[in-house]
Amino acid sequence: MRGDIESRGEKKRGNNHSTSYAVEDRDTSWVSWLIPLFVVANVAMFVVVMLYNNCPKHDHDGCVATFLGRFSFQPLRENPLFGPSSSTLERLGGLEWNKVVHQHQGWRLITCIWLHAGVIHLIANMLSLVIIGIRLEQQCGFVRIGIIYLLSGVGGSILSSLFIQRSISVGASGALFGLLGAMLSELITNWSIYTNKVCALLTLLVIVAINLAVGILPHVDNFAHIGGFLTGFLLGFVLLPRPQLGWMERRTLPAGVRVNSKYKAYQYVLGLLSLILLVAGFTVGLVMLFRGVNGYDHCHWCHYLSCVPTSKWKCDGH
Repeated sequence: MRGDIESRGEKKRGNNHSTSYAVEDRDTSWVSWLIPLFVVANVAMFVVVMLYNNCPKHDHDGCVATFLGRFSFQPLRENPLFGPSSSTLERLGGLEWNKVVHQHQGWRLITCIWLHAGVIHLIANMLSLVIIGIRLEQQCGFVRIGIIYLLSGVGGSILSSLFIQRSISVGASGALFGLLGAMLSELITNWSIYTNKVCALLTLLVIVAINLAVGILPHVDNFAHIGGFLTGFLLGFVLLPRPQLGWMERRTLPAGVRVNSKYKAYQYVLGLLSLILLVAGFTVGLVMLFRGVNGYDHCHWCHYLSCVPTSKWKCDGH
């Protein structure tokens, strides 16, 4: 979305003044290194998982791509995504409600976002991460994007654990949806500096809607998507507001056009409300999770958010 931002370099303003001045571009472009590092970490973790899985040792006849040796995949009837067994994912940190709640393994809320169910799952997520994440990191810096990525992943894990309690969940999808949510809130909170605002907003909303719609298919953890998206959306208001035009150059501007406040009033309000909602949401979610609460007890229709049964497929009970 950076290309939609109004060009402010070499823009001169003048009225009856004989001297005009140039407003420098406020956007700083960082070199993206954290997102590529996340990609490398996810790929490396998948290699470690497959090395540990060692399909030929446990299933001599059904392994796929046996020429890969211990890196060969589980039978497709067990894992159609070309990956390891569910037991391997569970042992290495997959999100499993019973272990989080009753065995006090809360660290799984973090480790599960670095695991993937198969090659197809890994490629899809890493391509999305590169396309979305690199531009955001270049625009906003590695600290803020790193915080959004990690906290969104945890937010997705918390919501997933509250509703999906009979299966294992893995993947970086919650963190990726967090980046999408942050893109949306960044557009809203910096609305005044964008051109083609409505077009950019509608495009982003369509992308989010399509991705969430995919989540209603069977075996897709849409609760992780929703939790990650909401977390990133709120974090965007807190971490991604941009200073008013002229703030960086306020000392060189004529007295009549000085900018006294770094951010606009609505940016402060949105940031504060989002921070309050974020802290409250994480606190309530974690308390409910570690008390063993089943989310469906408080939201009977929420199963439609993760899977909608049709004549083509049925939804497994959670």
